[in-house]
Amino acid sequence: MNFDPLALLSRREIARLSLLVIALVCAALWGSFQLLQPAPPRRIALASGAEFGLYHQYAQRYRDILARQGIEVEVRTSAGSGDNFKRLLDPKSGVDVAFMQGGAGSLPGADKLVMLATLYYEPLWIFYRDDATLRSLRELKGERRIAIGTEGSGTHVFVAPLLAAAGVKPDTAKVLPLGGPDALAALRRGEADAMLHIGGARTPLIREAMRDPSLKLMSLERADAYPRLFPHISRLSLPQGTFDLALDLPPQPVAMIGTKAMLVARDGLHPALIALLFDAAREIHSGQGMFEAPGEFPGTAPLDLRVSPDADKHHRFGARELYRYLPFWVAAFVERAIIVIVPMLVVLVPAFNLLPRFVRWRARSRIYRWYGELALLEREVRSGQDAPPIDRWLRDLERIERAVQGIRTPASFASEAYTLREHIGLVRRAVLARAGSMDTRIEQGLPGQA
Repeated sequence: MNFDPLALLSRREIARLSLLVIALVCAALWGSFQLLQPAPPRRIALASGAEFGLYHQYAQRYRDILARQGIEVEVRTSAGSGDNFKRLLDPKSGVDVAFMQGGAGSLPGADKLVMLATLYYEPLWIFYRDDATLRSLRELKGERRIAIGTEGSGTHVFVAPLLAAAGVKPDTAKVLPLGGPDALAALRRGEADAMLHIGGARTPLIREAMRDPSLKLMSLERADAYPRLFPHISRLSLPQGTFDLALDLPPQPVAMIGTKAMLVARDGLHPALIALLFDAAREIHSGQGMFEAPGEFPGTAPLDLRVSPDADKHHRFGARELYRYLPFWVAAFVERAIIVIVPMLVVLVPAFNLLPRFVRWRARSRIYRWYGELALLEREVRSGQDAPPIDRWLRDLERIERAVQGIRTPASFASEAYTLREHIGLVRRAVLARAGSMDTRIEQGLPGQA
């Protein structure tokens, strides 16, 4: 039979039950928000590099691609990879994502950053003006003036340990803190004898230097040794004529070394943004290049920074189902709603299913409580004690009877209530019988012992 469970409860019991439900809901919400990611930010800052560099060109393409999904990307120029590394470690800089190159993993604080993807190869370009042919870094020692990039630039960070390993140090060579267009200009004017620059093959600076007939590109004779000594370095090869078949540039194959450009973020970047950035990287960097095979990039193979688990998962399994079929912000909202609603349903559905059982138990317990007290009274009445307390027994029966009459019970519990009332009547008759027996004995002058 259907009935309103709350109708069986007193106001105090309803208040207690409400507090219990509220506590369960709060616990479910607390657990949900512990697992819940905040909503994806609508604006991020991307540190690129110098305006003349390839990083800055790519950063603008990332900005345009993420704008399609309603994400505003603020592109910030920088001195290069080393400067970007410092900005990512500085929470006050406001930089969320940055381009970097391999070689930063050994720097202090690198464990706080994660690699989202490798993007393309960045060869080390060594241009020099000399009648002789240079074949190794150690030949840069002595009187030759070499431009190794400005402090904080990716070139400076990358080449410093390589030059040191080859014995090229400030006390054994003339090192110039010049990079980019300044280094190329100094090389052309004869103010520098060699220029080292690390960057992609599409960098305008590299294309300009390659077409300068007064400059030569060094082919490293020990290029195979560097990857064995420095894990973030790759051995690369530039075939003859790759730059320009008509001009035959380069005029012979060039053995080179390089590393990979990376998209790096602070640990904790929102997973939805990581997926968007990785998809943008796939759109931009998946084609064939002078050194890259089609589909080789973007990748999540470890270089020297810790790989983001979210980026690796997205790379291997693709976008999550919601993001495949819904617009980005709709999918983000639905995902967050599911995380909140599911725990709520887990708590509330069983609670509402158990509510009728709880109310039945409460109603039955009210009746059975008086059954227990009545049973004790009946046992006392039938104990045959001397001078039985008839008046107290009758008062107890009246108290029990009044309490039972005040119990609200649905029709399904009517039989228990009627049985209890009949039981009260039986005990009352037993008490009155004891009282009548006592009166008779007193009239006959008999002892009070029944």
